[in-house]
Amino acid sequence: MSTIIQIKNISKVYGKTHVLKDVNLEIKKGEIIALLGPNGAGKTTLISIICGLVNKSAGSVIIDGFDNATNFRKAREKVGLVPQELHLAMFDKVVNTLHYSRGLFGKKRNEKHINELIEKLHLSDKKNQEIRSLSGGMKRRVLIAKALAHQPKILFLDEPTAGVDVELRKSTWNLVKQLRQSGVTIILTTHYIEEAESIADRIGIINKGKLILVDDKKTLMKRLGKKHIQINLANPIEEMPQKLKDLSLELSEDKINLYYHFKDKKEYQNIPLILQTIKDCGLNINELNTSKSSLEDIFVDIVNDEY
Repeated sequence: MSTIIQIKNISKVYGKTHVLKDVNLEIKKGEIIALLGPNGAGKTTLISIICGLVNKSAGSVIIDGFDNATNFRKAREKVGLVPQELHLAMFDKVVNTLHYSRGLFGKKRNEKHINELIEKLHLSDKKNQEIRSLSGGMKRRVLIAKALAHQPKILFLDEPTAGVDVELRKSTWNLVKQLRQSGVTIILTTHYIEEAESIADRIGIINKGKLILVDDKKTLMKRLGKKHIQINLANPIEEMPQKLKDLSLELSEDKINLYYHFKDKKEYQNIPLILQTIKDCGLNINELNTSKSSLEDIFVDIVNDEY
């Protein structure tokens, strides 16, 4: 896939605070990339700089061949942005605000496109209502429709499902997938790790203003993920035998479960020895359960390692 956004050495300083530090990132045409990070990590600032809403302190952003500083208008018309906050003209009707948003980018009126957006976002019965009468979830849908009104090639979603119900969250995910299929490149920030795990192709992790990792989601989970075995004992034990400690087992707080974490084939081959050692220690096993690390587990481990 060809590069549609090129971010080079982006930094942002407020006073003495470095909000972003030398961020480099290439975003491929037609992909979905999720940016994860704790509050204050710099995710929203990075998106705002790319969209030309915040001035950078250093670096450059090229959007579909246009520098967003020297050729702002051309670069900006390639982009749709759904912000965290609900910035809407509350007394406007839904359909009118979409036509107005399209006009801001110099696009001709297009009833068909606007009506298709309204239908896709389940706003048909709200089309002629004033925005102030809508629920928070419906207003969020209007924001997405506004961002898509001028048919951008790139869509930024800054916490798109924050504060909405599960049904709207799932419908937003489906819409994002449909947009990607139509060729739209999507960049989203999210606090919902399951959101990134469900729809993203690549994951970027930002912490303390630094982009500390960018990788294909499947590769990331394979490379950094772990498998876990939970060994449920027939009876609790007061203290784990030293032989089991030497095999890197952990004892649960309730003293009735042993845990073993492994990443590769070599560590996996220790399992028969572990089971035999448990038996040799006079302990009886009630049940065995296996699981894999989720993206959330990996994210927490990476961020904790940075602190």
